[in-house]
Amino acid sequence: VQLQASGGGLVQAGASLRLSCVVSVGTLRNYAMGWFRQAPGKEREFVATIGWSGESTSYVDSVKGRFTVSRDNAKNTVYLQMNSLKYEDTAVYYCAAAPLLGYSDAYYRKMASYDYWGQGTLVTVSS
Repeated sequence: VQLQASGGGLVQAGASLRLSCVVSVGTLRNYAMGWFRQAPGKEREFVATIGWSGESTSYVDSVKGRFTVSRDNAKNTVYLQMNSLKYEDTAVYYCAAAPLLGYSDAYYRKMASYDYWGQGTLVTVSS
């Protein structure tokens, strides 16, 4: 399973970006997908997760109401729509895939739950 994230860039505070993650896998429906980020000098943190159908989503509190995670299983692609970006959203964003095991959202908020990771895409928000 290979993941390729894209869509990062340099934007001003208040702007929007949409990240994409293309997953090279036979059936994306077999995986829960997550987005994580790592800011300079900080540990990688959970951002959002989405279940196989797209109906179940979960977000870190700091992005609720601004970020939306979605997926298109037919295109093997997961998205992260980021609106009202803030300086503190500056980070390398990683997408990750976890085999569906029937666990709750809490399980998929943990980095250790994911077996496959993309290379990351840099988002820089200027204040």
